[in-house]
Amino acid sequence: MSAPTTQRTTVTEREARQVAEAAREQDWHKPSFAKELFLGRFRLDLIHPHPLPDAESVRRGEEFLAKLRAFCESAVDSARIEREARIPDEVITGLKELGALGMKIDPKYGGLGLTQLYYNKALALAGSASPAIGALLSAHQSIGVPQPLKMFGTQEQKDAFLPRCARTDISAFLLTEPDVGSDPARLATTAVPDGDHYVLDGVKLWTTNGVVADLLVVMARVPKSEGHKGGITAFVVEATAEGITVENRNAFMGLRGIENGVTRFHQVRVPAANRIGPEGAGLKIALTTLNTGRLSLPAMCAGAGKWCLKIAREWAAEREQWGKPVALHEAVGSKISFIAATTFALEAVLDLSSQMADEDRNDIRIEAALAKLYGSEMAWLMADELVQIRGGRGYETAESLKARGERAVPAEQMLRDLRINRIFEGSTEIMHLLIAREAVDAHLSVAGDLIDPDKTLSDKAKAGANAGVFYAKWLPKLVAGPGQLPSSYGEFKREVDLSGHLRYVERHARKLARSTFYAMSRWQGRMETKQGFLGRIVDIGAELFAMSAACVRAERLRAEGGHDREAYQLADAFCRQSRIRVEELFGRLWANTDDIDGKVVKGVLGGAYTWLEEGVIDPSGDGPWIADATPGPSARPNERRPFGA
Repeated sequence: MSAPTTQRTTVTEREARQVAEAAREQDWHKPSFAKELFLGRFRLDLIHPHPLPDAESVRRGEEFLAKLRAFCESAVDSARIEREARIPDEVITGLKELGALGMKIDPKYGGLGLTQLYYNKALALAGSASPAIGALLSAHQSIGVPQPLKMFGTQEQKDAFLPRCARTDISAFLLTEPDVGSDPARLATTAVPDGDHYVLDGVKLWTTNGVVADLLVVMARVPKSEGHKGGITAFVVEATAEGITVENRNAFMGLRGIENGVTRFHQVRVPAANRIGPEGAGLKIALTTLNTGRLSLPAMCAGAGKWCLKIAREWAAEREQWGKPVALHEAVGSKISFIAATTFALEAVLDLSSQMADEDRNDIRIEAALAKLYGSEMAWLMADELVQIRGGRGYETAESLKARGERAVPAEQMLRDLRINRIFEGSTEIMHLLIAREAVDAHLSVAGDLIDPDKTLSDKAKAGANAGVFYAKWLPKLVAGPGQLPSSYGEFKREVDLSGHLRYVERHARKLARSTFYAMSRWQGRMETKQGFLGRIVDIGAELFAMSAACVRAERLRAEGGHDREAYQLADAFCRQSRIRVEELFGRLWANTDDIDGKVVKGVLGGAYTWLEEGVIDPSGDGPWIADATPGPSARPNERRPFGA
């Protein structure tokens, strides 16, 4: 008999949406290229000329990259990490001595103070040596203690914790629970005020770095009471505090060296001074941290693309079939072209978004989310194509290849390691919804009350008047634009002509905005349930953003005199490939299987097709679908294993 599952926190769909809506940044104080793109306005001036780092940040960044490369080449044995499913203590010690734990921390706290651009370059480099190391460094700095404290911490908190994070202590971020993923309204871990402390109780799941961490960022729900606003709140917690038990070190299909676990809190006392921000601000802190923190993931995806290209080039030139290298067979060559062009575009998206984050002139919440979404999806496709190019050798492990005398190429490991990126830090499906919400923000700001069932007739009338004014000005601008003029964007017309691709982006940005408006007019309040449609809208926007970034990067390289012809050629190839995907996505906005899919799903859940499952054996073990996370003392040994202990 299966053990009982946790008693679940029940909230309505509307309550869950209200929690999520309260956590997002409500206002746009700075321009956003991607937001304008979804509104049908192609603001090339926001990204071109390509923003550039200052000379000093380049000097410091390149100096550190050289040291990191030398260390990774001499001290990191990726095969050993994969084989033993652990990063050796001496590797972590070496990274600490390099200052890699403090790449983004201000030098006054002992960090290196690298820009976002060079932090991402460092993650791509370290992640190529070992994806587990990339994940550890990213979780520590992008979502662990340093970033939330940098943005929301008090001076006392920065003084107390940032020097530790810069040189010695590893941090982790604890939000997810066994029964709570992307719906934080149901968060069950509590933090009950008790004098000048809070008392934490609950269980956290998938705590990346949680097994080895010294410091934790924990999200917990403070009950509303006299003198306490309550709500989901963020805390810095010492991992050695009494009542904390790491109950399990999780194992996965990929990233075998990451220290990811299950952490239980039982009557853990946390000083009120360790609360980050006010009560109830936890989710907003988490989401704001992720606005730039998400860029660490596409950094490693871009690095993976570079490695896939290197292996594809070397192998496809060496391997011969029917009298010539396999690269010269069109079926294989098209895959190599896809990998090369997409790698160029991913790095373009990453560098552009990173430099915009460093300059802080633009609001990049949509750009960073698009980079994460697009990077994770395209990197997975590139790795899959590499495995296909390698054939049976792509499916064979590096250890097996080495044992029989061939080069130990871990292509299948790359495929496994990259798969989690479509789930980490917001799954593709959640990213679609998050980006879609931001993309339609302007519409909801002026017309949201029209479709809100809780609004009065007076509110709806006022919203209708505001919407009339907005759309009377906005809609006519979607009819025509520079994309219809053959002379537009002429500065991108060289030996290879990219100007036509930018005109395409401008025209299709307007088409995208018209499609969104039509859908809102058609479905109104039901728009949020049309997740298939919204996902395609976002995917079109991602392709248009990537095309824009690729063209701008090519022109930047031309102006700098580096690989100008090759860069234009790669941008051209990418844009041509991207345009095919865009046309397909536009077609699927209105011609799709969404309705019949919904009917089939109801049939599946209702048991109508159980006969289709007959004839197989389910090898799954016994146990509940969701582990019991009832608060209380731990009955399991503590699996915490700090490095060097």
